[in-house]
Amino acid sequence: MATLMIQGTTSDAGKSTVVAGLCRVLARRGVSVAPFKPQNMALNSAVTVDGGEIGRSTALQALACGLEPHSDMNPVLLKPQTDQGAQVILRGRVYGNMEALDYHLFKAEAKRTVMAAWQALSSRYDVVIAEGAGSPAEINLREHDIANMGFAEAADCPVLLVGDIDRGGVFAQLVGTLELLSESERARTRGFIINRFRGDIGLLEPGLDWLAAHTGKPVLGTLPYLQGLMLDAEDSLQRENGTQDRVAFRIVVPALPRMSNHTDFDALSLHPGVALSFVGPDRPAPPADLILLPGSKSTRADLDWLRRQGWEAVIQRHLRYGGKLLGICGGFQMLGTAIHDPHGLEGEPGSSEGLGLLAMTTRLVPGKQLHNVTGRLMLGEKVPFQGYEIHNGVSEGSALGRPLLQRKPGAGKGGDEGAISPDGQVVGSYVHGIFDHPEACDALLNALGMRHAAAAVDRDAHRQRSLDRLADVMESHLESDSLAQLFRL
Repeated sequence: MATLMIQGTTSDAGKSTVVAGLCRVLARRGVSVAPFKPQNMALNSAVTVDGGEIGRSTALQALACGLEPHSDMNPVLLKPQTDQGAQVILRGRVYGNMEALDYHLFKAEAKRTVMAAWQALSSRYDVVIAEGAGSPAEINLREHDIANMGFAEAADCPVLLVGDIDRGGVFAQLVGTLELLSESERARTRGFIINRFRGDIGLLEPGLDWLAAHTGKPVLGTLPYLQGLMLDAEDSLQRENGTQDRVAFRIVVPALPRMSNHTDFDALSLHPGVALSFVGPDRPAPPADLILLPGSKSTRADLDWLRRQGWEAVIQRHLRYGGKLLGICGGFQMLGTAIHDPHGLEGEPGSSEGLGLLAMTTRLVPGKQLHNVTGRLMLGEKVPFQGYEIHNGVSEGSALGRPLLQRKPGAGKGGDEGAISPDGQVVGSYVHGIFDHPEACDALLNALGMRHAAAAVDRDAHRQRSLDRLADVMESHLESDSLAQLFRL
C-alpha cells in the first residue's frame, strides 16, 4: 500500500483537480487506487454506496477511479450552518452540530475516525491519494490538525504541494508555505506542482530553476490552465454559464448564503439552450423564465435572507406574469406554508412561515434521509430519472397529491415524491441531480416552459470526458518517473 498526499498553498489552488487527474491516470493503467480526504468543509455532498454522505469533490475522484463513493473516502465532513457552526458528519453519519471552538477541541477524537477510515481504505486498495484542505500553513489550526500535515505525519506519507500561478505570487505561496512547516513536514514535502499556467513556459523556467535550487525540492510539473474544464466543485460557484443567445431559456438562482449542492445546476450551465445566472446579495434579479430555489443547509435562515433581499416580491411578480418556479430540497420546503424545526437541527428551534405557494408543511426530524433514487417523472411520457436525496425534512399536505416523481422501490425510498401546483407554475422536489441526465433534464425544462430545440448535455458523459482530458494533460506535463517512485510503483 502507498499513500501520497496532495496539499495546496491556498483554498482552490487545484488540489481536488490534481487528485482527480492522478486517480484517472492510475486507474487507466490498471492500478487499484482510491481517493481520500481526511476532513472536508463543503455544502456540496453525495450519497455513498454504504448509505453515508461525503463531499462531492471526493465522489468525483471516486468516479475517476472507476469506484462507487464510500464513506471511508471522506471520514470527516463539515457542513456549515452559520459563520461559526457546522454539522459534523463522521464516516458518512451525522454526529451532531458544533461551534467552531468546540470542534477544534473535538479534533483529537475526530483523528481516530480519520485514521480508522484511512486504514480501512488502505487495506482494500494498493494506492491511496489523499487531499488536504485549505493550506497546511494555517498556524492557528495546527494543533490536533487532521486535514493536512497532521494526517500526513500520522500516516507517514509523502506530500506534494500545489500552487496556483493564475492568482499571482506562486513562488511566494510555495516558499512561504514551506517556511511555515516544521522540519519533519518540510522533509516529507517531496516537490511542487504549478497549476493553471498560461503563456510561454520558457518565460517561467528561470523561476522554476530558482525554486528548485532555493528549496531543494523539484517541480514535478506545470499544468496549463484548462479552458472549459467543469468538474464537481466543493463550494466555488460559477456565476454564469456564458450563454448569450437572446432566445435562450433564462434561469435565475438566488445564491443563498448556505446554498447546498449547487452542483445540481452544472448540467444547466452546460445546456446550449439555457442562460443560467446566480444572483448574489444586493443584486437585482434579472428577467427570468424560471426561478430555481436551491437546496440549503439552513433553510429557515436562508428563507429569511430571501425575504430581506426582496425575493418574495420578485417571485410573486414572476408568477403573476406566467413565470415558473422550481424548488429543490430546502428550496422545496420554502414553497410550503410552514417549516418547523422543533429540535434545532439547523439552528435555533422554532418555526417559520413559508412562501405559501404549495399546500404543505415541513418538519425537520432527526435521522437524515440518504438515498440514491431512480424512477419516472410524472410528466407527459413519464421519462426515467435518477438522483439522490439528502435531507432531514418530512413534508405533508395536499400538494403532495400531485407528485412530480414516482420513485422505484428497492434502491432507496420508493413511492411518489415532490409536488406540482394545480396551475403547473410551481414545482418542487427533494431529489438532487435531477438535471444530470439529458432525457429527464429536457422533459423537466419543457414542462417548465422551455420551447427551444437545443438538447441537454449528458452530465455523466461530460464528467468522464473531462476526467480523461485532465488525465491526458497530467500524463504529458508531470514527471511520471518521479510520481511512480512516490507511489512505489
